[in-house]
Order: sequence, then C-alpha cells, then structure tokens
Amino acid sequence: MVNPFRYFKTSPEIIRLAVMMYVRFPLSLRQVEDLLHERGIDICYETVRFWWNRFGPMFAAEIRKQRIQDHRNYPQWRWYLDEVFVKINGETHYLWRAIDHEGEVLESFVSKNRDRRAAVRFLKKAMKRFGRPRAIVTDRLRSYRAALREIGKGSHLETGRWLNNRAENSHQPFRRREKAAAKFRNLATLQKFASVHSHLNHERHLYRRDIFKQNRATALSKWRNLCVA
Repeated sequence: MVNPFRYFKTSPEIIRLAVMMYVRFPLSLRQVEDLLHERGIDICYETVRFWWNRFGPMFAAEIRKQRIQDHRNYPQWRWYLDEVFVKINGETHYLWRAIDHEGEVLESFVSKNRDRRAAVRFLKKAMKRFGRPRAIVTDRLRSYRAALREIGKGSHLETGRWLNNRAENSHQPFRRREKAAAKFRNLATLQKFASVHSHLNHERHLYRRDIFKQNRATALSKWRNLCVA
C-alpha cells in the first residue's frame, strides 16, 4: 500500500487526531484548531478542512472494508431502517440509515426524494455490501414496503410502535454535529460526512459499561492504524 502521508510534513498521528476530533465530536474547524493549539500543535483551521477533505473518505473506505469483512462472517439477524430530514440551502433532502441488531450504523445514503425508487437504491447499496438480513424493521413509510417487495424481501418486513427506536436514536449524534456545522452546504458534503461520522460514535445506552469501553478502545485502535504503510 502506498503511504498516503508521504508528501506531508505533519506526522500521520496528528492528521488522524485532527480528523478524528472533527468527526467524533460536534466541533467546528476553528474549535479543532484551538484544541490542537492547546496541545502545542500550531495549524490553521483551513489545514484541518484540507485534511478532512483529503483523508476523511480514505479513512472511511478502509474502515468500511474491515467492517464488511467482519459482517460477512456472521449472519445478518435484523436491520433497522430510518430516514431523517436534512436542509441544504433551504431545500429538503433525506438521510437514510441502516442499523444492525447491535446498533452499529452499516450504511448511510442521501437522496432528494423519499419515494420507492430512493428506498430501492438505498437497500440495494446496503445489501450489496453487507448481505441480506433475516428481518428488516422500519417505520410505517410505504416506500419501504414497496421497495422490499420489488427486491423480493417483502415478507421480511417488520413494523410497529417503538420497534424502530434503535434507528431513530442513531440520528441524535448526527443532529448535534449538524447544529455545530451550521448546516451543510451541498449534497456531496453531507454524503461524505455521513459516511464517516458513524465510525467513532457508539450508542452508550445499548451496552454494559465494560462492553462499551471495549468497543471504544477497539474503534480507537483501528483509527490509529488507518492507512499505515
């Protein structure tokens, strides 16, 4: 693997730290600059922006590759699907999420519509990467039922009151991040951020303390070893 940091004077550890802080916590670029300055790292917030745009998708692709390999080795029991409204320049878009039975975000997909066609694209994209689950839990949006019938999984649909809370709660860290970023400017930026944001955000309330600490340590260890030549 070619070292992606080979033309940068800054150490890979600092670059990973800056990108992780921007992704993991609801911080602005300038706040990341200030926190790094307190640690003796003098950079401009535009440098953080450049690092995020350059390495964010690269880190996400490597984490996603590892995650797909892990999920292929185990049966997919149940997925939880949900979508959330996102405003971009005053226009409504939709961020779709697929959550597994352990509360881990598998796939994020941004679309301009919330119809059957968008649901089919989202489901096919998720199933192509992670396989087909045994059951799919959604809210009562009819687009899900129509999309699942089209791809031959209509009998696996489960709906009901409070059944989909796991997926709905997964939107909360994203909403905090959206508020800190003062909204997103375009569709590509939203899709790029959504694909990376979930990798270091764990649902604390879904695990015992010891299991949560273990998952957090594992995620941080993987992050520090990203793109190692």
